[in-house]
Amino acid sequence: MRRRFVTLDVFTDKRFTGNPLAVVLESDGLDKSDMQAIAREFNLAETVFVTQPANPGHRAMLRIFTPTTELPFAGHPTVGTAVLLGCMSGYNLGAHDLVLEETVGLVHCTAESQGRERGHASFMLPRLPEKIDGAPHADEAAAALGLNASDIGFGEPSAWSAGVPVNFVPVRDLEAIGRAVPDAARFDGAFGKNGRGVAYLFCSETSDPAHHFHARMFAPKLGIQEDPATGAAAAAFAGLVADTKRPEDGMHRFIIEQGYEMGRPSQIELGMTMEGGALTRATIGGSAIIVSDGTIEA
Repeated sequence: MRRRFVTLDVFTDKRFTGNPLAVVLESDGLDKSDMQAIAREFNLAETVFVTQPANPGHRAMLRIFTPTTELPFAGHPTVGTAVLLGCMSGYNLGAHDLVLEETVGLVHCTAESQGRERGHASFMLPRLPEKIDGAPHADEAAAALGLNASDIGFGEPSAWSAGVPVNFVPVRDLEAIGRAVPDAARFDGAFGKNGRGVAYLFCSETSDPAHHFHARMFAPKLGIQEDPATGAAAAAFAGLVADTKRPEDGMHRFIIEQGYEMGRPSQIELGMTMEGGALTRATIGGSAIIVSDGTIEA
C-alpha cells in the first residue's frame, strides 16, 4: 500500500543543511523487517516510523531505525518528528506540548510551528545520562581516529548514555578535530566495548563564537560514517558537562555545532538544570524544516 513520507532537515532553519530525516506516516501494519528495509532504502542516518500510540492521550508512537539497526531513542528524529506533527496539527497554534512514545520510554516535547513547513521543538530527556564503562584510553582513541596522542586534549575519553551508549573524545582544537578520519581496522576495537561503536569528538573552540562546543560523530557499525547532528549524543553529553564543567545551580543553555566538516552545519540546543551540584533536568532542542513530501509503496 502507499504510505506517505516526509523528509526534513533537522537542527537547522535552512534547507539542505542540518541532519536529513525521513518520517514515514501511517506505519501501522509494518513489521520490524519492513521498517528496516525502508530505512535502508532511504539510507539516511535515521528514519522514523509513526504508529498509533498505546495510550490514546499521547500524540504518537515512534520507532527509529538507522540503515542497519533499530534505536531505542535518538534526538534528531524526535525533534524533527515533533516539528512535523506540530505543523500537521495546525501551524498557527503556537507552542504546544505533546507526548511521544519511544522504546526508551515517554518523551515529553514542546513544538512550535513557524509556518506550514518549519518549526522548532525541544524535548526533556526521558532518562538522565549515566556514566558507563568501556571508554578507550586516549592513545587508543587517537589511533582509531587517525590522530596523534597529543591531539587529545583537556581530559581523558569517557563514555555516557542517555539511552544510546556514546564514547566522548575531547580534542585539542578545531584544526585537530578537522583531521580526524576513522581507521576501520582499529575503530571497533577502541569504541565498540560498550555497544556498536559511537565516537563523539568535541572541542571548546568553535567555528561560530556564539556557540559553546564543536563536535563530530562517527558510528560506522550503525551505518553512519559521519553524522551531521546527533541529539542522542548531545543528551549524553549533558552528563559529561555536568561532571567536568560543574555549572553552578540554575538553568544553563549551550549550543553545540556539528556537521561543519560535512558542509551540513547544524546547531543543537542543550538545556541543563543543576540543583545541589547535580544535573536534575536536561533538554535537547532545535529547528527543522520540511524538504520533501511523497509516498512509498510498502
